[in-house]
Amino acid sequence: MQINDKSGVLNYQANPNRYNEISYNRSGKSGILLPAISLGLWHNFGFIDSLQNGREILRTAFDYGITHFDLANNYGPPFGSAEENFGVIFKNDFKRYRDELFIATKAGFDMWPGPYGNFGSRKYLIASLDQSLKRMGLDYVDIFYHHRPDPETPLEETMLALADIVRQGKALYVGISNYNPSETAEATKLLKELKVPFILHQARYSMLDRWVENGLLDVLNDNGVGCIAFSPLAQGMLTDKYLNGIPEDSRAGKNLTYLQKETVNNNIEKIQKLNEIAQNRNQKLSEMAIAWILRQKEVASVLIGASSPNQLKKNIKALDNLSFTEAELKQIDAITIP
Repeated sequence: MQINDKSGVLNYQANPNRYNEISYNRSGKSGILLPAISLGLWHNFGFIDSLQNGREILRTAFDYGITHFDLANNYGPPFGSAEENFGVIFKNDFKRYRDELFIATKAGFDMWPGPYGNFGSRKYLIASLDQSLKRMGLDYVDIFYHHRPDPETPLEETMLALADIVRQGKALYVGISNYNPSETAEATKLLKELKVPFILHQARYSMLDRWVENGLLDVLNDNGVGCIAFSPLAQGMLTDKYLNGIPEDSRAGKNLTYLQKETVNNNIEKIQKLNEIAQNRNQKLSEMAIAWILRQKEVASVLIGASSPNQLKKNIKALDNLSFTEAELKQIDAITIP
């Protein structure tokens, strides 16, 4: 008897040519190659979102050779739901491809009430990762990050917790995120002493937010650690969306995210000038913004979000033109450096 399933959702078979679709970069001096573009699950994968849409985004990503999926304990909303939804999709579509994937999660921001659900204590980090693994249905993650510095917990405690997580087989590599240059240098020293494979620093980086160039990239280069850049489009400002003002249905227009109307208004003139350069390169502004970050030798990958498969495909087009002339770089500097 035939099952009358009209959903249209078919069993997933990955594109056999997926590794011909995208370039890969080495993360520092490690053995890991990351896709030039990686997929972040911060938005669009929570319980308030369409599970099927998330499934299609992940399938599209892997079909284009994007092997790196980036999560955190509190991605959603609500907290934990992105990992839980990812676990459902992983079980149905990607379990057979586990050894081809490089899966990340993090802990460091508030996750549960009380004194043990935040920042960088050993208790919090180990408990959080145990919960994350359970939500995702994984035995281990490929990399586990401390998501932000903890001003109160001794750095030695946090780094030793990361080391023990690796030794327990719960993560293959460790990373840090949002650490400044001096904090990064100190963390690097401790992790080297502990003989822990520290391979990535995840940092906010865009043409409108260049703080990593003030020492952080140098520290990473000196120590053989890669950088993976998040918010490369500056919360959507480096796209076509805000060229003529703030649309009502945009992030800034809805006032539901970290992007404020004032921030957009203060940057519109810069965005318009950058868009002129992108047009002269036959690129969308978003494509140029991603390509511009990848010019840095320390950057192993650019982390993007996507609300649909089509949006993901458009951002992958950034890889079609990664070269910049000296004149273009000087023009961008003149616009973006105060």
